[in-house]
Amino acid sequence: MFAPVFHVLTITYNKPLDVIEQTRAAHLAWLNDEVAAGRLLLAGRLDSGAGGVLITADISVEDAQHMIDNDPYTLAGVVSYQRSSFNGGIRAAGL
Repeated sequence: MFAPVFHVLTITYNKPLDVIEQTRAAHLAWLNDEVAAGRLLLAGRLDSGAGGVLITADISVEDAQHMIDNDPYTLAGVVSYQRSSFNGGIRAAGL
């Protein structure tokens, strides 16, 4: 049996916040769609305001990359992403 694979997707803003805000509504709608589709568990802006973090559900590396590629922030060229993957061998009930 294989352990589930989760991904931590770290966003770094490459443009000033006023530029980021121009795409934020589309990004938030995209996040909500990803949650509804069951691919995304958590998302939020970093306390520093320099970017954000997304925690995926058990999805493939290809699906995680597809998410990154289709984020309106990525499409607008205002962020960069870093993906860290880990097995979810130990987790809370229900995940």
